[in-house]
Amino acid sequence: MITNVTASTTEPLITMTRTFDAPRELVFEMWTKPEHIANWFGPEGFTVPRCEIDLRVGGAWHIDMQGPDGTVYPNKGVYQEIVPPEKIVYTDVVDDGEAWGDTPPPSSELTILFEEEGGKTTMTTITRLQSIAARDAMLEMGAAAGWDETLNKLAAYLATV
Repeated sequence: MITNVTASTTEPLITMTRTFDAPRELVFEMWTKPEHIANWFGPEGFTVPRCEIDLRVGGAWHIDMQGPDGTVYPNKGVYQEIVPPEKIVYTDVVDDGEAWGDTPPPSSELTILFEEEGGKTTMTTITRLQSIAARDAMLEMGAAAGWDETLNKLAAYLATV
């Protein structure tokens, strides 16, 4: 379960924190290898039929999430910073198209921080949006609940690796 979700009152940021019972190097690896991402990314009931990662600064990533009804939700972005096993920064751009309907999630930049504490990893995600209105729209779409389900799947997957 996400232990903390905050939205800045003065900046277009959403910050979430979650602790995993796994070493930092392993949690970092879960975010960097397609064969792992395909096993946990997306809310409950979603699968990942496509995951492509060019893990380098300036490299692109593309993840398609497929919903329980078969709809494919394409996502893509570019890596801005990679500091193994401490930090990943990437853009997240939702492809326009029918899957997302009239209100696709706004584009953002995510910073993921990995801190080891006694064999466990505290992961903090900081989502920066283009405006406070975009941040509020993202929260209204259920971003926190979707991330909570996604990170629950990551925790369950980590227990099997």
